[in-house]
Amino acid sequence: MTFRITITYFVFLLTAAVFWACEQPVTVDESGDSATSLAAKTGVRVMAGEFTAYQGSVQRAADSRVSTGEGEHWLAFNVVFPEAGRYQLDLYASAKSDSASAWIEDYYDNPDGRTYNVTGRIDLNHPGEKSSAQSVFTKVGSPFNAGLHRMKLHINGSVDIEKIGFTLLKSHQTSPNILTQQTDGEEWAIVWADEFDGNGAPDTSKWTYDVGDWGWGNNELQHYTEARSKNARLENGHLIIEAHKDDMGAVWTSARLTTRGKVAFTYGRIEFRAMVPAEKGNWAAGWTLGDNYIDELSWPYCGEIDIMESVGYQMDNETGNGTAHASVHCGAYYFKRGNQHTGTIPVENMNNAFHTYTIDWTKDGMTATVDGKPYFTYSDTSTPLSWPFDKPQNIILNLAMGGGWGGHDGIDESVNSQKMTIDYVRVYEKRK
Repeated sequence: MTFRITITYFVFLLTAAVFWACEQPVTVDESGDSATSLAAKTGVRVMAGEFTAYQGSVQRAADSRVSTGEGEHWLAFNVVFPEAGRYQLDLYASAKSDSASAWIEDYYDNPDGRTYNVTGRIDLNHPGEKSSAQSVFTKVGSPFNAGLHRMKLHINGSVDIEKIGFTLLKSHQTSPNILTQQTDGEEWAIVWADEFDGNGAPDTSKWTYDVGDWGWGNNELQHYTEARSKNARLENGHLIIEAHKDDMGAVWTSARLTTRGKVAFTYGRIEFRAMVPAEKGNWAAGWTLGDNYIDELSWPYCGEIDIMESVGYQMDNETGNGTAHASVHCGAYYFKRGNQHTGTIPVENMNNAFHTYTIDWTKDGMTATVDGKPYFTYSDTSTPLSWPFDKPQNIILNLAMGGGWGGHDGIDESVNSQKMTIDYVRVYEKRK
């Protein structure tokens, strides 16, 4: 159902979004990474009067705000993002009913019929920053490509809505260094590695941070932080990624390191030596994602290779015995279709002993092993949808909390922190 609108609002619908620039200077660190590469932050603002369609009990107030009644509703709007990158989203709203919540859907008209949740659940009864009797509810790090996005604001409950703001935090970066490994030789030789020697911060010439709390496409609970030693640090020759409960005003904090913007890889052997945590609620991973990922519409067509995955609810808290998972996701096969190619293997003492997780990736397919034992293969190279793996992938290390898989059986309420320990990451090629 389309709103009846005045001529003034018709102008708004043609323009779809209002752009502005905030003049705050941006600090760039010595490595060249920063909260943004811009000289000034750039943003997009959508006023409530610019909603183009709705479903449910919705009324426009005289002050140009929009009000919803009880129940579930959505309001459609268009946004034109000036630049691809990671954005902060600010929802200016106030709840008139208990347990009111919201979330934002991107690309609601996508041809696959997918639902792209780019905020996770926003609790509108949790007090935000006050602004003209409205609260500001913030989500950080949502990825958006440049150009037009058709979006929906989903509301549950009675809510007054004033506007939605999007502010660019970090410009999108592809990796300037692409390493393509030979795989037809006799002996494996290291071409890239991080041994995580010493103590202190991770090496910013090799890693950057994915930052935010937007749910990461899986309704995860953690807020990934940047360059915060409590969440990511080198300690006695290991990389520690540590999640903390009720930290920094977040339900959980953690860290997600990626080589995106530094280096990406095509083919070869990728290997992690790691310990992963027990107790239900965590989701530890070492994996790769296509370097051409920009926002949620890119996935799974960009390709994903899960080399080391575990979830705490599948692990015995006493023995540490659990299950390792390896998977691939692509346009032909992915978990939201329920047809992804995956393999599992039981692993003893996953949380107190290091194990070696490996993928051997060639032009003909992949084989995953744990401690040298093969347990998963994939070889469908027949179409671009089933084999996007002839293009570069960047490496990601992260520890998530909750979400559709990690939180499948809930989160152990007695647990206040979780830790993943990585001894090394290595990439090899075969040489004659």
